Amino acid sequence: MIILAIDTSTMLGGIAIMDESLLIAESRLNVRSTHSERLMTEIEHCLKQSGIKISDIDVFAVAAGPGSFTGLRIGLSTVKGFSYATGKPIVSVPTLEALAWNFPCSKYPVCTMLDARKKEVYAALFKWEEENFTRLINEISAKPEEFACDALRVTHDDKFIFAGEGAALYRDKITEAMGEKAIFASPEKTVPSPANVAVLGLKKAKAGEFSESISLIPMYIRKSEAEVKWKNLQ
Repeated sequence: MIILAIDTSTMLGGIAIMDESLLIAESRLNVRSTHSERLMTEIEHCLKQSGIKISDIDVFAVAAGPGSFTGLRIGLSTVKGFSYATGKPIVSVPTLEALAWNFPCSKYPVCTMLDARKKEVYAALFKWEEENFTRLINEISAKPEEFACDALRVTHDDKFIFAGEGAALYRDKITEAMGEKAIFASPEKTVPSPANVAVLGLKKAKAGEFSESISLIPMYIRKSEAEVKWKNLQ
């Protein structure tokens, strides 16, 4: 089974191609405009360099959020287009869970955070158990220091690993709330990995956990600025 995974949840997005035993290709894109300008070109490049045709792909995986509203829509519309054109299925992967897979076999809980703006983060808390991560706190939007306090209440571990752009941005507030219990990931481990989306996508595909293209929507967590402004005008 060959999977093509796309992650456009954050400014550092990317593509990965993987089969059940090997990572075939991975490309990361640090964009300052939008993923729409480079995504298709990079997918074409990865396929060409791997000697794989789009018709060879058995399943498409996409990071479904939370994250950038525009980025998520671009990623989902891209895999929906591929699925429609090829007749191949889609699996959706939670962005924060994929980020946690930078730390498999961790003895400490892993807290992944993305910047949600308005001095908040999208965050979730995971713990490694029996070759997989389980959720201790589901994805929410919260102030980073408040989420850190929630993590302390949920589990009594003596250390916590923090990763993601939100953790880097609010490092001081997290440290103030948790003290020495907070461990911050190194730069290469604090960013999303398209390969992780592929790994989780393969797991879901093998379990038959496919998503219906028509009903598949991003995990936004909260309303966009445009939706909030429109509601206020009504």
